[in-house]
Amino acid sequence: MINKLFGDFGSTRAIMNKRTITINGDKFSDLESFYDEMDRVLTKDLVWQIGHNLDAFNDLLRGDYGVYDYKEPVKIVWIHFSYSKDRLGNQLINTLLDIIASHNNIKFETKD
Repeated sequence: MINKLFGDFGSTRAIMNKRTITINGDKFSDLESFYDEMDRVLTKDLVWQIGHNLDAFNDLLRGDYGVYDYKEPVKIVWIHFSYSKDRLGNQLINTLLDIIASHNNIKFETKD
């Protein structure tokens, strides 16, 4: 169902060429460790520290932090999603999903 919420952005060719980023729900059990996982998968070779807050997460999803270019079409797959949902709670998960959904450059899916 979540896959249908985020839809298909762009042509088939563009989707096939999208960079895929995997968020591993086994790597975090609270909000702070979620931010650590986002740093790991969404940043590369930064000489400064990304803030650990929802605004910074939103900024990371725009790109240009070493992993993909600003607003580059990407696919994000969140594996072990149910584990994350159990640990972080519905309210926080829904907030994170709303932030992800606000980025038209991201095709998003979950897997367990």
